Amino acid sequence: MKRLASAILIAFSAAGAAFATAAEAPAAAGALAPAYNLEADVTRVMKAFDVPGIAIAVVKDGKVVVAQGFGVRKLGDPAPVDGKTIFEIASNSKAFTAAGLAMLVDQGKLEWDDPVIKHLPDFRMYDPYVTAEMTVRDLLTHRSGLGLGAGDLMWWPTTTFSTDEIIHNLRYIRPATSFRNSYAYDNLLYIVAGKIIAMKSGKTWGETMREWILDPVGMKTTTTSLDELRNNPNVSAPHSRINGRISVVKPMPVANAIGAVGINTSAEDIARWMNVLLDGGKLGKGEDGKETRLWSDKQAREMWTAQTPMAINQPKPPLAATKPNFYAYGLGFQLRDYQGKLVALHGGALQGFYSRVLLVPEAKVGIAIFTNAESGPSLNALQYRLLDQYLGVAPTDWIGRIAEVDRETQAKEKERLKTESATRAAQSKPSLPLAAYEGEYKDPWYGSATIKRVGGKQVIAFSRTPDLTGEIEHFQHDTFVVRWKERNFNADAYMTFSLDHDGSIERMRMKPISTETDFSYDFQDLLFTPVKKKEK
Repeated sequence: MKRLASAILIAFSAAGAAFATAAEAPAAAGALAPAYNLEADVTRVMKAFDVPGIAIAVVKDGKVVVAQGFGVRKLGDPAPVDGKTIFEIASNSKAFTAAGLAMLVDQGKLEWDDPVIKHLPDFRMYDPYVTAEMTVRDLLTHRSGLGLGAGDLMWWPTTTFSTDEIIHNLRYIRPATSFRNSYAYDNLLYIVAGKIIAMKSGKTWGETMREWILDPVGMKTTTTSLDELRNNPNVSAPHSRINGRISVVKPMPVANAIGAVGINTSAEDIARWMNVLLDGGKLGKGEDGKETRLWSDKQAREMWTAQTPMAINQPKPPLAATKPNFYAYGLGFQLRDYQGKLVALHGGALQGFYSRVLLVPEAKVGIAIFTNAESGPSLNALQYRLLDQYLGVAPTDWIGRIAEVDRETQAKEKERLKTESATRAAQSKPSLPLAAYEGEYKDPWYGSATIKRVGGKQVIAFSRTPDLTGEIEHFQHDTFVVRWKERNFNADAYMTFSLDHDGSIERMRMKPISTETDFSYDFQDLLFTPVKKKEK
């Protein structure tokens, strides 16, 4: 992997320029040490985790103390990331959708505990009881009974499904647990929430976000679609790992998933948003001297009130101090404690981009980290380093510790895959001639996929996902492996066929090969059955 040799630090705008001195005297921003070299930490993170570019925003006590960029927007191009560079922030958009619903509650147009079918009469889940009982609140709290990322293949990677089709097909997705039984992150119900906002406002979700939030907050360069960025040259390119090397990849438009992942923004703009969140929705005083706000104190408390408990995992020993005492999901935010203080946070991931936003209300601190590469460890390293810095905690070498844990994790996964391949029944044969596995297969919520011979090789193509096409090779018995043509997906999968009593194919199931595959490739939720050919 060719690593970025050095970081390019650019401080922009009044906020960025102010930090040129604040970075050398962070005690004024509430930091412990008399001097803090942010650039050195970020440069180290980019080198350790192969990240071409990072943007960071930090607010403290209502003031912007950091809004700047590091590294480059695109590998092979010297254009630097700065405070105005646009990144896709993916699921950090969920907070905007939650805020939009909070504003509708304040307007008296709905209540958090209204049944969804009161506002979307055609809404259906697999279980009629869940359909009747699911509330607007339930849409935001990841306790629907759906499995982790269930149904995401209807929008990820880019598909031809419309938003309405995605919402309609929820009725065909079998639950993984009982309703409100446990936490499992989902995106589809935030798409439903976005639909409710659009219906109540009489405009699209994007138009509503612009009118209700982005313009009032002053987020002038933020957009709700990639199309709006066509005339903006200061946009970061996405990067993914392909065969072990970080490479530029094409953007992944997901206009059908607005409500869940629609916002594209910069460090400067997200700083404004964090200050509004930390001030409970307040915008300040208007020309008439009266305080203006986007949502009420009551709704601000609601968004940061625990709704769904989340499991607390035991971290590796070097990261023991990061273990929370409580962990829950609110409305558009995860909630946990760190160093004795409440932290409201969220992450975001789309092809080529990762992001994280952290808010510490008691300390009036907000931190946002955007990367143009798919590196969770880089976010974790900077998250804890910056939290310690701005909460006045004695520093820990989180960058080194997290890099060490990441190396161990990758090595274990590599060894697991090696063992899995070595112990397969390599001499086994498929039960049927290869041609018998060809044909069209259909899943109730996704639709169809087709296996056919192309250029001497068998290929599977998902009908609604243009890029989800890959070559098939035999693994063992009636299990095959599909290797996707788009290698940056890092989502190769097993395909296992089950036969009926007469030797015909009854069904085909799939699951990712690697445990590091993004959960939105929810192949395991598909149940493909052969589409029988009509007799002539």
